[in-house]
Amino acid sequence: MNSHRTAEHASDCSEVCAICQELKKTVKNDPTLLLNVITGDESIIYAYDPETKLHSSQWKSPGSPRPKKACMQKSKLKTMLICFFDQGGIVHREFVPPGKTVNADFYCDVLRRLHENVWRKRPQKWRNQNLIIHHDNAPAHRTFKVSQFLAKNNMTVIPHSPYSHDLAPCDLFLFPKLKLRMKGRTFNTIEEIQEESQRVLDTFPQRDFQRCFQAWQKHWDHCIRAKGEYFEGDGGI
Repeated sequence: MNSHRTAEHASDCSEVCAICQELKKTVKNDPTLLLNVITGDESIIYAYDPETKLHSSQWKSPGSPRPKKACMQKSKLKTMLICFFDQGGIVHREFVPPGKTVNADFYCDVLRRLHENVWRKRPQKWRNQNLIIHHDNAPAHRTFKVSQFLAKNNMTVIPHSPYSHDLAPCDLFLFPKLKLRMKGRTFNTIEEIQEESQRVLDTFPQRDFQRCFQAWQKHWDHCIRAKGEYFEGDGGI
């Protein structure tokens, strides 16, 4: 790694630490803050996602031959899920239509539908006009148009560390748990993938969403101790 890359990496780590420290300070000053946060992200769900080694393990007797397994890869058939949740559970979910790109225009439409679902599903948040959104730094999320929409609708955004998937609640909990339940299964159409994804999401109890937000806070501490370097922690659900 050359000196320029080293300096850039050190700067990124410093920024990650600063954001985690800022979040910790904000929550300390307002312990109810995370009750108002709605976090969301996008992820691709495949028609076939190979099982993990643990998931596909089998019992066998000492004298029996080792089972043969075909080398499988993720399928080309896939769909993109967008999901937002808070400590009470899922607030909004939708799938990106085939051929569509998540650009500023599309993401504003997603946020508009999220806003409507807050009114239906979280009336207290709606009445208080205290909508706090967390999402990552994807290009579509950072556009001026999206910022305008958020400001116009009184939706405050809390910061997210750059390049830090280990600090996003969707990646700590929701998407890994969803995909684990669907690994090794084959779906023939996008509609089948979407139907099963929604069925699995509906099985997650509220306590898992609450534990996710607790794990998120633990990951801030892990990140600060690691000085912003990537780590593999035990903060998942």
